[in-house]
Amino acid sequence: MLECLVAAIFFEARDQPLEGQFAVADVILNRVESSRWPDNICDVVYQPKQFSFTHDGMSDNPLKYLDNSIEKQAYKTAVDVAIAVVDNGHRIGLTSTHYHTVDVEPYWNKYYRKDGTIGDHTFYTAVDGR
Repeated sequence: MLECLVAAIFFEARDQPLEGQFAVADVILNRVESSRWPDNICDVVYQPKQFSFTHDGMSDNPLKYLDNSIEKQAYKTAVDVAIAVVDNGHRIGLTSTHYHTVDVEPYWNKYYRKDGTIGDHTFYTAVDGR
């Protein structure tokens, strides 16, 4: 379970500020806590087409990408964030269940309440049962 959250944080947000990494973790846990998504972290992370790293054709194992000190530190940070969230309950309090990079404008964002932007990601919460 923890390894799935680490992978999501690493691949989705390793270049983001620490708050942005916690925000991605919050999105995943918000989905786990919702009846609309699977009830465990790995099933949420690997639900088809939900997180870009899971369907880009590349390995989903962060350990395969630790070939320099920057990536090693990013992995350590992802582990620390995942532990803080799962084991210590350190959440930043977002209600968000969705996010996207600021470089795209997905069709679905018009159906959700925009919560704000952290780093390069914009976060949203479903408001109409979607």
